[in-house]
Amino acid sequence: MEKRNELPSFEIIYSDHSKMVFNLCLNYLKNEAVAEDLTQEVFVKIYHKMDTFHADAQLKTWIYRLTINTCLDFLRAQKSKKRFGFLFSLSRSQTEYDKALTEFNHPGVLLEHKERTAQVFKLIDQLPDRQKTALLLHVTEGLNLEEIAEIMSATPKAIESLLGRARVTLKKNRINEGNS
Repeated sequence: MEKRNELPSFEIIYSDHSKMVFNLCLNYLKNEAVAEDLTQEVFVKIYHKMDTFHADAQLKTWIYRLTINTCLDFLRAQKSKKRFGFLFSLSRSQTEYDKALTEFNHPGVLLEHKERTAQVFKLIDQLPDRQKTALLLHVTEGLNLEEIAEIMSATPKAIESLLGRARVTLKKNRINEGNS
């Protein structure tokens, strides 16, 4: 494990982890432009919080946590804007983020699969935050239960339970969506 005074330079941290951060942001947000903006935001946070890194966690785990929290905070802010947007709809125009989030723009998805993939991500977005995070880390990042447990400050058994509940919820929501 790296200790605070043994952290690599910011440049090395960025070059070693920027793709991971971008991919995780992209999996949460499904839009390249927004994912790029949040990736920059994550690295600004890393730069300013490097002195708060604790040696009891791996650097990669700490970066995952910062990325997840940044994405969840962004999504909560967007939901809040939408919820209360009717109050401001006459006096403000739609922001670039509002526009970007209405489009499904994931570069890893072929054009012919975009509609189906957008439906799957829409179902994933309906999951509670902890289920969504566990599922994205397991499926899209390929992390095992122990790694996810460390990132989410939980036990591997709790992560297994979250993944099971996420699968059940996804299956139920897929059936319900097909009936509507």
